[in-house]
Amino acid sequence: MSPRSASVNEELRRRSRERLLQATVELVAERGYEATTLADIADRAGSARGLVSYYFPGKRQLLQSAVHRLMHRTLEAALEREPSSEDGRERLARAIDAIMGLAEQQPVLMRTHMAGILQAQGFVQCPEQQRLAFLLRDTVTRYGARDVDTDYPLLRALLMGAVFAMLLPGAPMPRARLRAELFQRYGLDWELGVPPGVRPPGGTRDRAADQPAAPQPRREPPARMEPPV
Repeated sequence: MSPRSASVNEELRRRSRERLLQATVELVAERGYEATTLADIADRAGSARGLVSYYFPGKRQLLQSAVHRLMHRTLEAALEREPSSEDGRERLARAIDAIMGLAEQQPVLMRTHMAGILQAQGFVQCPEQQRLAFLLRDTVTRYGARDVDTDYPLLRALLMGAVFAMLLPGAPMPRARLRAELFQRYGLDWELGVPPGVRPPGGTRDRAADQPAAPQPRREPPARMEPPV
């Protein structure tokens, strides 16, 4: 039996790493961070326990990479969904809705992720985080930012702030209100992206509301009925 080629080995390693990342997302969302062990993750992924340590220095780094993978895959799907659009304003609206929607759909996972980022290590520089950064930076560039090096980290900070506000225990901010503030800041119309409601809660333009109302047909008053004789 001939030995596997380098490309085959690389693909096997990539798949193994992907399974670990996916298993981490699933288990932390189901059980929480503390109740999920590295052995649990390896078992769910169908991998040897030692492979986890081979790819990741610890559970916190593994979780960050797993969530960044989920975020960049969610963002990429939102940006490229049909009908496709090259309009920078539409793509920025989709990006905002994708990240905020993920916080709404995966509160346990995203809250745990935010808590890890606020610890000493901050962002884990991994391929998943770099892919997420590339997509957000490209979105800012297509939007027409004059200084991408400044505007990209600002967008990232604003999205992190919105996610934090949505997930704040005991005093969460509604998604629609936060979306309205972000859309107002970037001059985005409410109906771009995936609006969470029919009407904005204030603070954004609604293109439909800007249009003059259609004239209503004139109605004649009903004919006066004479009393019977």
